[in-house]
Amino acid sequence: MKVGIGKRATPRPRTYLTIGYDDKDWAKRHGARWDKERKRWYVLGEVSEMLLPYIDSLMGGQSLKEVPEEESQEARARSTAARAKPLLRTPPPDDAQADFFVPGVWDVAAKDNRGIMDVAVFRLSKKYPRANSVMTHNLPDGGHVRVASGPDGMASIWDYDIVLMGVSHLTEAMNRYRAGLGEKPGRSFRPHVSEILKFCRQSDGGRQYEAVEAALRRLKQTTVEIVRRQRGKDGRPLRVTEGAGLINDYKAVSHEDSGRVTSVEIELPKWLYAAVVEAEHPEVLTMHPNYFLMTPGLGRFVYRLARVAAGKGEARWSFRLIHERSGSPDAFKKSSAAIRELIKANELPEYDLAEEPGQDGPILVMRFRGSFPTPSTETAGP
Repeated sequence: MKVGIGKRATPRPRTYLTIGYDDKDWAKRHGARWDKERKRWYVLGEVSEMLLPYIDSLMGGQSLKEVPEEESQEARARSTAARAKPLLRTPPPDDAQADFFVPGVWDVAAKDNRGIMDVAVFRLSKKYPRANSVMTHNLPDGGHVRVASGPDGMASIWDYDIVLMGVSHLTEAMNRYRAGLGEKPGRSFRPHVSEILKFCRQSDGGRQYEAVEAALRRLKQTTVEIVRRQRGKDGRPLRVTEGAGLINDYKAVSHEDSGRVTSVEIELPKWLYAAVVEAEHPEVLTMHPNYFLMTPGLGRFVYRLARVAAGKGEARWSFRLIHERSGSPDAFKKSSAAIRELIKANELPEYDLAEEPGQDGPILVMRFRGSFPTPSTETAGP
């Protein structure tokens, strides 16, 4: 009896791709793999139609020149349509479970105290850590907001979810206090990490616990300095400078054997505590829970703008001003393309987005759903 010897399978060729960080999950769903040595994305064998426009001919493998021009354009069009990714991610499996200890969502809106909703005091991209860097926003009154980061990077808009939890904790505790149902809250609160994850609508597993501790480090290291110009009682011009961290202090408790963080204690900064607890008429805004499901940092920033500028009505901001206030390191052209992607998706919680032409460039219209359109009055922000 003869034993047949099977033929060795022919190795499939590797086709390398040019894939940006923000598109890596999408590319993986279409068969892309990561080459640790070359630090490049690639596909084994036949390349998905969706990935054809992203082939890197310089790295070897199939070249775009081998694809007929008509097919290449058609594939690029289909790929672009397929990549019109939704703004909202899928909620975690246990998202619908009610939790008595998880507060509603609030944010500070008092411009006299901080004015942090119409400028970015955090980075909007996960791609650029921006460690030991400075970001400056000029204000209409001649002052400015200066954001400085530490060695672990600048706090991101996703890290800031923990600050939102602190604001929400103070707001609801004060509502109970004013109703005679509880004590006046202090500056510190002690949530369990699972409560933080549930508040931020994140899954309770994997490396999320480590991510919370890293976020706390960045929030403490990121400082915000506001310089305002005003006049004193005698009419002389004054320059008032205030500075603080996004959080004051924190303590994390973890198991020594596994490193798993179990609970944290967060001390909120004085400016935030004063805005919510000590103000006679606290200015806080409710935030839609779907805010936490938004994946683009710019989308989150635009939603915050809409809440403070449009409210239950309508507001118009120029693309240029949004680019400047977002602190984006990208070119204005790229930021404009990102804004148009938000308009195209139109999935911002509570608000519809539209573009209008303006004398100095395009205008973003943010309109609360259910409100009536108002005539354009060439405005470009506050």
